[in-house]
Amino acid sequence: MSGTRLDRRQILKGAGILGGIAAARAAYAYVPESPNPPVKTPADLAIAERIAGVHYTPDERAMILDELEDMLDRLRRRRAGVKLKNSDAPAMAFDPRLPGKAYDVQSGGVRLARENPSPLPGDEGIAFAPVSAQAYWIKNGLLTSSRLTDIYITRIKKYDSKLNSFITVTEKVAREQAYEADVEIRSGRYRGPLHGIPYGLKDIIDTKGIKTTWGATPYKDRVAEEDAAVTKLLRDAGAVLLGKVSLGALAYGDLWFGGVVRNPWNLDEGASGSSAGSAAATVSALCSFAIGTETMGSIISPSTRCGATGLRPTFGRVPRTGAMALCWSLDKIGPICRTVEDTALVLEAINGHDAGDPGSLDWGFAYDGTSAAAADLKIGYDPTWFTGKDATDLDRQVLDQLKDMGFTLTEISLPKLPYSTLLSTVEVEAAAAFEELTLSDQDDTLVWQGDKAWPNTLRAARFHSAIEYVQLDRFRRQVMEMMDGIYEQVDLIACPNFAGDMLVITNYTGHPSLSLPLGLIKRQTFPLTGEDDKKLGFERRVPYGFTLWGNLFREDQLIGVGRLLERAANFDANRTTLLESLNRDV
Repeated sequence: MSGTRLDRRQILKGAGILGGIAAARAAYAYVPESPNPPVKTPADLAIAERIAGVHYTPDERAMILDELEDMLDRLRRRRAGVKLKNSDAPAMAFDPRLPGKAYDVQSGGVRLARENPSPLPGDEGIAFAPVSAQAYWIKNGLLTSSRLTDIYITRIKKYDSKLNSFITVTEKVAREQAYEADVEIRSGRYRGPLHGIPYGLKDIIDTKGIKTTWGATPYKDRVAEEDAAVTKLLRDAGAVLLGKVSLGALAYGDLWFGGVVRNPWNLDEGASGSSAGSAAATVSALCSFAIGTETMGSIISPSTRCGATGLRPTFGRVPRTGAMALCWSLDKIGPICRTVEDTALVLEAINGHDAGDPGSLDWGFAYDGTSAAAADLKIGYDPTWFTGKDATDLDRQVLDQLKDMGFTLTEISLPKLPYSTLLSTVEVEAAAAFEELTLSDQDDTLVWQGDKAWPNTLRAARFHSAIEYVQLDRFRRQVMEMMDGIYEQVDLIACPNFAGDMLVITNYTGHPSLSLPLGLIKRQTFPLTGEDDKKLGFERRVPYGFTLWGNLFREDQLIGVGRLLERAANFDANRTTLLESLNRDV
């Protein structure tokens, strides 16, 4: 979960601890072996009131105490008698669609605007080539999956000791799958553009018989019994699994039990998170593409830091069956690539409904890069996003480019509401998903400890009020309706990655986003995860990205506009700077 730096302190600014009576009871609840005493006196309850932000009279406290023991008894019996797995989703599932609203229905199919690639280059050029080019070479017999896989395995062995982007490299599996792909393609059984394409899979997505560690010490030897839905879909598409890429433990940050994932452009800082390994490995050409996940910035943030192109799909479009649950009402799975149109190829493969995911939606995906319809789009923006102290010339350049491309730019303004209060949802659902870690003290084994780390957040989350959680969900509905009104005025929104409240708002409404690199800027080196935030280091030239935010199920519009911005930016021309960083001694 998780370019200016985006970490939990920034995300949770103003969110606070919104205590409550129910949470206070949980805090004082006890089982026989617990050292915590029960709530017995009105004075005990008065302390809980201060956490909850309420005040009762002495008579009211006395009556509450009579009822409180029954509540605590139910809590104890549930803990003792109900065994919950991470995969046990709540009965209530989030749906981004509003009642009575019509959404674009797509029949399927992807047509790229990209022209046929140049003649086959050397190994380095092949490694950095877009998926679309690699697929063309493979389909036409100019390149084999086995050779492409070997190129990436060689690069992993050369560079990943610096990047720390893989937790498990599945060399044997990859070579077997690549060989099978070559045999099938030679036999005329070509499955599509991902056939024979090697990829990295974020290590919270299950792979049968292969470790899926969630990046966390308590689960470092965990081996899944079944493949996740996305794993199956990619296998059906003929993609080749190179390995499980790293993430910040339990999908936050860039620090896992094996160390910090490094930014390929500046090895002295982390890759951001939590899809840190997905972004770092893809940008460094250790794989053709990778699969990431986002709850609150985990695709956008590492893509921005590392110079990747990350597509966060509409909530429910990609099935999460077999993926670690962090926040059931927010978790999303999406592709991280080196080019915009590659995200369309990957999304086409992993899009689909799966009955094992209560939030999964049966919604087709289509993209036509040859269509001129994109020129008719209205693009919304708030002028204040481009004039603040964090806005750059690259941000303002995007508006000029969009205008020159013929798009209609429309000013919008979002109501000034306390959107950051919604972030309590992440804390509450994550604390529920990993309750056992907190109650058993296994959270002490996580590498990252401290006020911003998961152990502390999950402990503190137990003081949230169940009533406040419901009230925030009602506020969430208001925000969904507000954004629906905005998207009646415009087709998509252009906004610097972390300007305004768009990151929080669109994650909670379920809208898709596309983040892509625009160029390089010189900025200070961020400290590694777990170090003092104030210890900024020397300056280096690193990527700077931008985000487009689309309407529900309209990833095709994001990709169409993003492709044009990508062509104007020509970011691949900066590869020499990247290679200099990768070849620098750490």
